Amino acid sequence: MEARIIRQKFLDFFKEKGHAVLPSAPLLPENDPTVLFTTAGMHPLVPFLMGEKHPNGTRLCNFQKCIRTGDIDEVGDDVHLTFFEMLGNWSLGDYFKEDAIKWSFEFLTSDKWLGIPKEKLSFTVFKGDGDAPADIQATDIWKSLGVPEHRITYLPKSDNWWGPAGQTGPCGPDTEMFYWVGKGLPPKESNPLSDSKNWVEIWNDVFMQYNKKADGTFEPLEQKNVDTGMGLERTAAMLQGKKTVYETELFAPILEKIGTLAQKTYGEKTVSYRIIADHLRAATMMAADGVKPSNLDQGYVMRRLIRLAIRHGKLIGIEENFTHIIAKKIIHIMSDIFPELKHEEEILSTMREEEEQFQKTINHGLKEFEKLLAGFQKAFEKTGRKIEEISGKQAFRLYDTYGFPIEMTEELAKEKNLTVDRKGFEEAFKEHQQKSRTATAGTFKGGLQDHSWATTRLHTATHLLHSALMKVLGGHAKQRGSNITAERLRFDFSHPDKLTDEQIAAVEKFVNDAIASDQPVNMKVVPADEAKCLGAIGLFEEKYGDMVKVYDMGPWSKETCGGPHVEHLGQLSRFKITKQESIGAGLRRIKAILIDEE
Repeated sequence: MEARIIRQKFLDFFKEKGHAVLPSAPLLPENDPTVLFTTAGMHPLVPFLMGEKHPNGTRLCNFQKCIRTGDIDEVGDDVHLTFFEMLGNWSLGDYFKEDAIKWSFEFLTSDKWLGIPKEKLSFTVFKGDGDAPADIQATDIWKSLGVPEHRITYLPKSDNWWGPAGQTGPCGPDTEMFYWVGKGLPPKESNPLSDSKNWVEIWNDVFMQYNKKADGTFEPLEQKNVDTGMGLERTAAMLQGKKTVYETELFAPILEKIGTLAQKTYGEKTVSYRIIADHLRAATMMAADGVKPSNLDQGYVMRRLIRLAIRHGKLIGIEENFTHIIAKKIIHIMSDIFPELKHEEEILSTMREEEEQFQKTINHGLKEFEKLLAGFQKAFEKTGRKIEEISGKQAFRLYDTYGFPIEMTEELAKEKNLTVDRKGFEEAFKEHQQKSRTATAGTFKGGLQDHSWATTRLHTATHLLHSALMKVLGGHAKQRGSNITAERLRFDFSHPDKLTDEQIAAVEKFVNDAIASDQPVNMKVVPADEAKCLGAIGLFEEKYGDMVKVYDMGPWSKETCGGPHVEHLGQLSRFKITKQESIGAGLRRIKAILIDEE
């Protein structure tokens, strides 16, 4: 069964069950403060899982594009991917365990849908601990569907519990569904715990029934939610009887295209082929959502992916610039599902520019790396002491001077049986950048830090800032990301030049005039097309589907959004821009605060 059929069947199934079908949200998160990219379908829905009313109702489903970088070093094996699609359905205080489990079982086993033999499925549930009891209810529901007891395994919190998005918030037990990939039918004694190599997780139903408090204790949630996730690529591989996701129609054409450019075959350099396909697929989708390669945040991850792909291109004998060629093939394969890929020339230009820039430095950097190794050899000949580690400062010099991501230095070092002082590198990086934690540590905070009153005020001010920038600089000055805490707001936008003092003053005046007007902030739920007709800025409208929330601040701002807002602008205080900086080609960042006057 092809991925496109699985995707459509999933949406059709839950549409029949009364779910509104949402389009995929962007890869850049707005409402989850703990992630660099959207890593799961729940992240765009965090405010609604916390109790806000979703404009499309209490039953939702979609396919969500996701980026996960935690397993990036594992990419190249049979299952790990950087970019993937997650199929999901949600209940926002509507149905709960019984319907969720029964529908999961129906979709997996019914001949109308996936038609998986029941004998090839196994299930895990939460076994309980001091915070919450064993999920006997989930077990009983599985048994009522004809699942034998030996196919249900109890696992601890580390395996069958979904934690809150941050340190506090909604959480609860989950039940996971596994597909048998071994030969024949599974023996009775086999289960995902004792025989993990033959069982692959296919779906996960999370039951958000507790709230984790700041003191670490748990209390029952008033609004109980369901959040599920099924990885499309992995599911397609299993249902097609493929050993790896790279053998499916999602990757085979990309690998074939790489092969036309390479001097070594897929069989000779399997890992390099897979890394190129995975990394450029992820980078292409990032570019479609407006990410530009840079040395900070999402842009650093994108730069790292592209440059590692180039490195592996050299290992398989690709001499020409090739990232835009592979990106074009990826666009051809995926653009019917992701319309944002229609900006083809902009995406391909991003690839070309980054590869050209990297090619100017990589050869010099490789020479410097070889000089470093030569220095190690001379030291050994002189002292008899073998140097086995590249220092943090040496690794940082390769990064700072020659554009080498630390991961590339580590990869080159590994080829020479050397290690790299990663901690020393990060200390040097921190000292040099004097920035908040970066993508190197994998911890970037995007969107709203929380829903406190201070954060709510700054979130409202962000709307005014966006309008001010478009008025002062022009309509091109569109939002590319934001990060809002209780202390300050940070706003990324499209603009090629540093703002002049006069432009800064004009932006501040616009926002402060709006605050002084004490305009009421009105919200209404309308169809997306009507929101466009009303002139609302719709940067994030694709998150919400057919119905959107429009926040109307009179002549000052009109924008679709899902976050919290003040009731009238006079509840804000004096707006002040504290810093502006470049974060990449054509991208600027502003930091600002609200100053309470005494």
